[in-house]
Amino acid sequence: MSAVSPLPDALAQDQTESLDERICAYLVGRGRLKENDLSRARRLLEENGEGNLVPLLTRLGLVSEREMGDALSEVMGLPLVTAKEFPDTPPQNVSMSIRFLKQHHIVPIAETDDKVTWVVADPAEDYPIQAVQLATGKMAEVKVGFRSEIDDLIERYYGQGRSAMGSIVESLSDEATRSEDDIEHLRDLASEAPVIRLVNLIIQRAVEQRASDVHIEPFENRLKVRYRIDGVLLEAESPPAASTAAVISRVKIMAKLNIAERRLPQDGRIPLRVQGKELDLRVSTVPTSFGESVVMRILDRESVVFDFHKLGFTDEFLPQFLKVLELPHGIMLVTGPTGSGKTTTLYTALSKLNTPDVKIITVEDPVEYQIEGINQIQAKPQIGLDFSHALRSIVRQDPDIIMIGEMRDLETAKIAIQSALTGHLVLSTLHTNNAAGAITRMLDMGVEDYLLTSTINGVLAQRLVRRLDVEHAHKYEAMPEVIEEFGLRRFVPQGKKVELYKPMPSPISTTGYHGRTTIMEFLVMSEPLRRLVMQHADMNKLEEHARAEGMRTMYEDGLVKSLKGDTTIEEVLRVTSES
Repeated sequence: MSAVSPLPDALAQDQTESLDERICAYLVGRGRLKENDLSRARRLLEENGEGNLVPLLTRLGLVSEREMGDALSEVMGLPLVTAKEFPDTPPQNVSMSIRFLKQHHIVPIAETDDKVTWVVADPAEDYPIQAVQLATGKMAEVKVGFRSEIDDLIERYYGQGRSAMGSIVESLSDEATRSEDDIEHLRDLASEAPVIRLVNLIIQRAVEQRASDVHIEPFENRLKVRYRIDGVLLEAESPPAASTAAVISRVKIMAKLNIAERRLPQDGRIPLRVQGKELDLRVSTVPTSFGESVVMRILDRESVVFDFHKLGFTDEFLPQFLKVLELPHGIMLVTGPTGSGKTTTLYTALSKLNTPDVKIITVEDPVEYQIEGINQIQAKPQIGLDFSHALRSIVRQDPDIIMIGEMRDLETAKIAIQSALTGHLVLSTLHTNNAAGAITRMLDMGVEDYLLTSTINGVLAQRLVRRLDVEHAHKYEAMPEVIEEFGLRRFVPQGKKVELYKPMPSPISTTGYHGRTTIMEFLVMSEPLRRLVMQHADMNKLEEHARAEGMRTMYEDGLVKSLKGDTTIEEVLRVTSES
């Protein structure tokens, strides 16, 4: 697309205002910008009396670079390019001032006899396009890019080849890259602009890549930064090991932790707004051989949708689950390892049960998401408010439904069972590998068998698998050996081909996966199963009988979802014990 000819100032201003409004309407219409945030940005623009609305939105952090890039591309009809599409070297015959390129966030990536292709962060701004046409004597083909990627490319093409993090690290003083024992001095170093920018960049990149956790791990010769994306840890560009003390102290200051205490684990939280998202970062530190290891769990309060179908509940599975969930009393357990989505499933169940005629109280550690209309208690073991102590008080609050973050010990389990026996519905989690394992685990904890059989209504076991980017996934016909090995034929109607999917890189994901979905199994306590529990049958016997009654295992649920194109067989095998 060529740049337009110069317009009269008044007409150009009208067109810019019209374009700004169209872009804002696009962002608001797709839920990427809130109306009150847009009003706030407009007020600021009026107070300053100059500038354009669109770049102000990204500067204020109301809209992410990626969301703004998508909006500009869509509204202006321009192609969007990302870093992986940039050529390794710049056009040979295009010479522009680096200062100009950096100031206007514009960079050339290709050249022909009559035109130069430019990647621009703000194509709505007409002046830079006209300037480069005048300077090169060639028409300008404009493409939209992300500001940070353009700045990195300018540095790579015309600077010293440093990334944004490299530039920040170089600006760190020698004082800031030395491990310090002087706490006050360390506090000062952690408050310096380069360290603040460095930590902000680490968090910003985590949000851009949809990471659920950020791991900052000190080793002897390096400081490792890793992001957990869709359940898989990926290493990122890291600061030098010498900056360890300053970086970790900065995170601890943000989380209001004691930076002088390095011998004991600490926990804190950082409420933060990054790229238009309201985030809650849960920070955990533990001492290691070479300093404190820090993990930040990123909770995006705005993006969480408590919807069973989006979690991975199928139309065949959901009615059975809801039937058990809506029983007036008893215990419903959700099991799985850490990070398998148990809490999100419980929150979704509570949202379904949360009506004006029902009182719901939860005790959690920590309270991850606030839900309107539910009384949520934060457990504080350090002052004696653990699950069992909180539960005793909860029962006296006349609740209808109780949610316990986790059944960690016999005392908590006994109070939960007593609550279920006295007419309450109790929801909780347990760390077991499958649904039948929850029954044997509670027996092992010391819960009497007759109490278990009279209170447990159902046990849901689940895992999270990476979801395929369906628009780019490659469908292929499964080989006979694969069909035989995994028993796939039983899930496909007679006469139909058995087809599987594999991930393919796409514009939104280099791995071909985007987000996660749940694979699950649901054990409903029937009379025959209760008799087996009274006989102290082992886990395998319980599972075998549940399957005879129609229970589909997590492994089988994963196979069905891999045939539908929700995930891949490789993902199912990664998170389940079957092969």
